[in-house]
Parts: sequence; C-alpha cells; structure tokens
Amino acid sequence: MKIIEIKVLRGPNYWSIRRPKLIQMKLDLEEMEEKPTNIIPGFKEKLETILPTLYEHRCSEGVPGGFFARVIEGTWMGHVIEHVALELQTIAGMDTGFGRTRGARKKGEYFVVFDYMEEEAGVYAAKAAFRLVQSLIDGSEYNLEEDVQQLRELRENTRLGPSTGSLVDEAIKRGIPYIRLNKQSLVQLGYGIHQKRIRATIASTTSCIAVDIAGDKVETKNLLGAAEIPVPKGRVIYSYETAQDAIDSVGFPFVLKPIDGNHGKGATTNINSLEQGEKALEAARKYGRNVICEKYITGYDFRVLVINYKFICAALRTPAAVTGDGEHTIQWLIDEINTDPRRGYGHEKVLTQIKVDDFTQKMLDDKEYSLETIPAKDELVLLKPTANLSTGGTSTDVTDEVHPVNIFLAERIAKIIGLDICGIDIMASDLKTPLFENGGAVLEVNAAPGFRMHVEPSEGIARNVAEPVIDMLYPKGTNGRIPIIAVTGTNGKTTTSRLIAHICKTAGYKVGFTTSDGVYIQNQMMMKGDCTGPKSAEFVLKDPTVDFAVLECARGGILKNGLAFAHCDIAIVTNVTADHIGLGGIDTLEQMAKVKAVLPETVFKHGFSILNADDDLVYDMRKNLDCNVALFSMDENNKRIKNHCNKGGMAAVYENGYVTIMKGSWKIRIEKVTDIPITYGGKATHNIMNTLPSILAAYLFKNIKVEDIRLALQTFVPSISQTPGRLNLFQFRNFKFLVDFAHNPAGLTLLCDFVNKLDSNYKIGIISGTGDRRDDDIREIGRISAKNFDEIIIRQDKNMRGRTPDEIVNLLVEGINESKTKDIPIKIIHKEREAIIYAYKNVKPGAIITIMCDVIPDALDFIKQLKEEEDAEVN
Repeated sequence: MKIIEIKVLRGPNYWSIRRPKLIQMKLDLEEMEEKPTNIIPGFKEKLETILPTLYEHRCSEGVPGGFFARVIEGTWMGHVIEHVALELQTIAGMDTGFGRTRGARKKGEYFVVFDYMEEEAGVYAAKAAFRLVQSLIDGSEYNLEEDVQQLRELRENTRLGPSTGSLVDEAIKRGIPYIRLNKQSLVQLGYGIHQKRIRATIASTTSCIAVDIAGDKVETKNLLGAAEIPVPKGRVIYSYETAQDAIDSVGFPFVLKPIDGNHGKGATTNINSLEQGEKALEAARKYGRNVICEKYITGYDFRVLVINYKFICAALRTPAAVTGDGEHTIQWLIDEINTDPRRGYGHEKVLTQIKVDDFTQKMLDDKEYSLETIPAKDELVLLKPTANLSTGGTSTDVTDEVHPVNIFLAERIAKIIGLDICGIDIMASDLKTPLFENGGAVLEVNAAPGFRMHVEPSEGIARNVAEPVIDMLYPKGTNGRIPIIAVTGTNGKTTTSRLIAHICKTAGYKVGFTTSDGVYIQNQMMMKGDCTGPKSAEFVLKDPTVDFAVLECARGGILKNGLAFAHCDIAIVTNVTADHIGLGGIDTLEQMAKVKAVLPETVFKHGFSILNADDDLVYDMRKNLDCNVALFSMDENNKRIKNHCNKGGMAAVYENGYVTIMKGSWKIRIEKVTDIPITYGGKATHNIMNTLPSILAAYLFKNIKVEDIRLALQTFVPSISQTPGRLNLFQFRNFKFLVDFAHNPAGLTLLCDFVNKLDSNYKIGIISGTGDRRDDDIREIGRISAKNFDEIIIRQDKNMRGRTPDEIVNLLVEGINESKTKDIPIKIIHKEREAIIYAYKNVKPGAIITIMCDVIPDALDFIKQLKEEEDAEVN
C-alpha cells in the first residue's frame, strides 16, 4: 500500500457541508486490493488487541461492534485506516467520528476521508493509521503510545487555548464567523468592516495604554494606591546592591517577582530569609531586569474577573500540592493525584496533570525535601509557587460569595487601569468580607486573564465568561457579517462576479471581489492570477475596508481545500458542462454538479440560491437545498420558470429584448439588451445569460434599487479594465482582434456564436488546448474551431500539465480533421506571441482574429501594444 496524497479541507466541501474540517487521503492499496480483512489470518484479533476501543465504532451496522463485524465479513484496508485514524484522534483527546471511504476511478485506489479537530494532528493521524494497519499486515512492531502522545502534543501546540477557544465557541453560537490569523491565539471575529480581533482575552477594544500599565506592576500599584485601593507595601529592586534596602523597607516575609512578568513566572512567595531572597532574586531576574519586592500577604489566592467594567465572577485558586499520608513519598503522591480522570495532558481536561519542574524542585529544596521524602500525615506540601491551572492548580468558583463592596472595588479597579477585560488577583482570608476589613490586598491586575478557571472550575458553578465579552464586541442583534454573494459554474463565473461587483459598487458599497484574474478591493487589484480559491476569498473577508463580498468559487478550490466561508447570502450556479472531468476524482458530469452544489448548500435559510433553469443538472440542485430558490432562463416560456413564478417565486428572464425580473406574475423590466454594452447589442448571447443572475442577485438585496442596477448595466463596458479577457475587441485599421479566455468546448461554442454575428468576411482562430483535459475534450476544441473558423493557428506554449506540446497539438489537429467541411489552412506556431505576430502580419482586410488566451494580461498587453503602434503610424 502507499499514500498518494493528503489534502486538508478547511471549509464546506464535496464530502460534507456541515463537517468542514476533513482530511482527504488518497490511497493505493496495490496488492492489498485483493486481500480484504477476512482473508488475512488473525487481522481482526490483532486490531482488536491494539485498539479495543474500536468496539464503539458502529459503522454501517449501526450498533456497537458494527465495525468489527465488517472486519470479520471482509472489508478493505482503506475502510480500516479511516476508522483507525478516527480512533487515534479520540484516544489523544480529540473527539471525532465522521468518516467516508470511497473508490477512486482506478482500481485499488480509494479516497479515505475523516474529520479532525486540529489540522496538523489530522494529517499525522492519517499517516499513523496507515503505519498501524501496515504493521498489522506485516506482523511488525508498532508503538501506539508514541503516536498517541505525538498527537496530544500536536493538539496542544496548535489548538486555541481554553480562553480563546471559549470566545470562539461563543461567537459560533451567536452566528459570528471567525478566521484564525496565526498559529497562536490571534483570531478575527466577523468579516470585513465588522471585524473585531482577539488575542487570547485581549480584544481590539482593549486599551493599549491599559495593557501597558497592567504589565508594569509598579505603575499599577502606584495608580491603585493613589486611588486608596489596598495594595501590598513594596519597593523596586534595580540591582543586587539595592536589594537589601528594599528588603529592610518591606520586612519579612516578602515576595519577589519581575516587574513585567506574567503567569507567575519568576515569582517567589513567602520568603523568610536573606538566603531564600538571594535565590528568589536570581530566579526573578531570569524573566526581567527589574524586580519588585512586596510584603507577603497571608490568606487565600482569589481571581476576580471584570468584563466591560462589570463584575462577572470570582474563583479561589489553589496551587498544585499533595497532602501527606505518613506512608508514601511525594513522588508517589503526585503520581496518585495524576490518576484523577479529571486531569489530562495540557488543556484536554478540567485539570492539568502535575509535572515536576524547576519550580517544584526549588520549593522542595526550600523545605529541605526531595521527591523521595515522606511527608507527615495531613501535611500540605506545595509544589508550585503560583495557583495556575496550567501547572496543576485547582479552582473553586466563589462568585456568589463576593461582598457588594468588593464587587464595587473590582469594577472601580478595572476603570482605574482602563481594562475592559480585567483579571484582578486578590490575597485575602475571604471575599465575603470587604478587603478594607479583613486586611486583604490587590496583588496584580492582569490584561489577558485566563478564563479556564471560570469556564471549567474544579469545584462550583461553571461560568460562561465568554458571553459578556462577545456581547461587548457584538451587541445583541449584530453578527459581524457582511453580505456574501458566491458564484460558481463551468462558464460565465468571472463576468457574472464582475458585473455583480459593479452593480454593488454603483449602489454605494465598498466591494471586495475575487475572479480568475485577480482579487480586487474597491476596484484596486490586490492579487494577480487565478484567485478563485478559499485563500483569495479569505483575503477579501479579512479586509477591514470591505462591506460587500462577491466571491467567484471554482471547482479546484472546493476540491482542494473547501470553501473559505460556512454560509453565504446568495449563491449562483451558472451552468455545469464537461470541463475538468477526470481531475481531482471527478469523473462524471453528475459528480461535477455535486461539486458546484456545495455553494448553494451553504446559503442561509433566509438567503437565495439562484439556479439556471435551462440546465438540468443545475435545476436539480434545488431538491437538496434548505433556502429560498430563484431561477433564471433565456426563455420566459420555460415551463420551470412558469411553474416557479406561478407559485410566487422570483426569476430573471430574457424576454422581448429585455432582461426582466419576474416577481410572481409581475414583470419588472430592468434594461433593454441593446443598451447593455457587454451584450454587444444583443450579439453576445452568453453575456445576456450572465446578466440575468447578476440582476436577480442584486434585486434580492432590498437596499439595491432598480435604478442602481440599470445604471450599472449601462456603465459596465467590455474593456481591458472592466472585463479583462472577456470579449475584448480591438478595432485595427483593416481588421478586428478579439481576445477571450474561452478555455473549454462550451465556452468556445459561445465565443464562436458571438464571432459569427460580427461583421467579418474572414475568421481566423488562434486556438490551444489544456494538457490535463481528456483527449476528447481537446479534440472537441479542434472540432468546434473547424466549424467556425476559415483559418486556424495552433499555439501551445502554456498549460501542458503532464503532456508535451506535440501531444496536445496532434489532438487538436485530429479534431479539426474530423469536423472540417472544407480545406482549412492550419499553422502550428507554439509560442503565443509569435502566433499573434504571424496573424497580425498576414491578416486579410475585413477579417477578425480570435484568440483563446491563457495568461490574459500577456496577450492583452501585446495586442494593445500593436494597436498603439498602428495608431502612432496613422498619426
């Protein structure tokens, strides 16, 4: 067996709309295609021994043990690897359960698809599952624990932390989209102009000055002290020489910690001797040059959380510790605590396992203990200097016990520092009594306070502290979204996307849109090239100036990574024809239609899918949709249109020379086709087709007026700037030059239909093929050309994609010869520029030269240069 490729799907995709995060692994079983599980001696027993928890997998049987039943009766290794990959992730603390295994076109090849929680862990699980199954077949050793531990580490290294994760989860509940901006904790909530950012629990609304103040313990203490907030007495130590004065001023016991430290790093508490102080000072200066010396306040460690300057909750924090039983060593007691099922690796469970580190060793050394010491019965042995949950500490919710005076104090502290998300560390005997009475003190004020202790306390009520943060960022009734119109289909996507963007711009929106030639933000090209995949769409959604997105979504991006968005407001499917068949596991038109159907299946329930009623495969997509459906057709008498409108549905049709909106039985004529420049007076039939879904999509947004749509149609001119590579017609002195991106048989047919309507006595076609298309698709380009052109120039210097130029040229010639009804001059000139020059120098007066271009800017720039040179000669 071998792995052919692994793809990571990050959004709605061919396999699932509701499970966007999928690993797609293509396998070649090779000789194992002939060896299902039931003919491999002992395979089921070995698999059950190493992964007994696979018993819970129901598989198609629908009952526990269902998967093992399939193994007994005989199933193929791709199916086994799917289940093993899921189970490995589950054992490593990532709850997954969706999987599919389907045969590819070639015998013995399979697509193995399963969900993941963390991308890197998902890819690793695919490879680990393959290794495990291969080891069972070969009878070789396999280290399960090693792979599971690696998966845990990948999970912890790549997942959002519990605080950021809780905010993202709450946003999802509210229907607010998010984009992860890096591999750490920087996250964008919302799209376009409505976006807000969070990093851990710092929000884009959080004051930079407040964060800076909170990070300076001396500045914080000075501000709070000046406001009569109880804080410990303290001095700053700038050097070893000033340490003694600070200690003398503060007195024993005291605390040393770096001024700009966090999470307890470098902090030592309850120092009672100069010897301890020297060690503590050395530890603190590892994390900061300047160190603060404070009076040690006795009591319990509390964290109070204030969000948007309102008290939310409080927790009692206890450092990691063991209680002696008079019989066992400290190491044994630690190991025993770690058996608690609530404790796990990293943040996978409510509590974190206690690890022995330098801080632990230092605390034991201070007591002249070692890990082999047997503490007395009921003796509490602290193992960490701070009460962080991430180091094994525990938390107890005490929200309901906090005295109103202390609530007032906490909210006032947040205002004094200026933190809208504020964690306040208090040392006191309790919070039931005002701090002014029990002698408690505020130790620190924290920007980016951890939420885990509140969301998952060891004891007490869990508090949804993410909710008030999201309410602060997005008040009720807002969701951070901008309108999204998504466009797909075989042909017409780019022109449709550009026209919709132009209409929206005319209506006053700041539009970001993606096309096959680039990404545009408010008509400025930001990225050049084929930008119809999810990365380009995400680029638009991340732009803070955009308030409307129009996204062209091609099949390649959907198959490779899925969509960049989970939902859109309107989806348009222009058509489905035979292009890219045989690529990416898509071998039939029906499968291609399923790829294109991903877009309408993501439309919000209140949104609209706009479908081509003249295309059977597109029209049939309506059956699986949970949204409104609108139709378009070149024939107002199309029965599908009539039935739909008779039921009160919306449609766009071409009737009596107009592009018209059908609203039930009512007609709203938008514009006469002869007044729409991109239709060339109605000659460009395919651009009439492209106009229909465009006007319908715009009309469905209630705040885009018919007048705006009409004006946009009149000002959308076929040109290099507005429609590059789409019917760009250059009028030379004695002939015309037409440039178009037509790259498949359906597109070329429509292009030739337009060319035949132009005034010309001789038609020259400069054609080419694309190497990764099927042989007959390339031949069909030749057949269509032979029926429509008087002379053909074949050029082939781009898009080889696995073939030689001669292979593609020969297929084109075969198609020409099959279809021609007269002798057609054929010239083979491989380089595009040389082919253009040849046609230019040998053209007959009154002719039209039509070129199918691959790299649009190159062809347009060169032809534009020829036109400018001719104009200069005339002048």
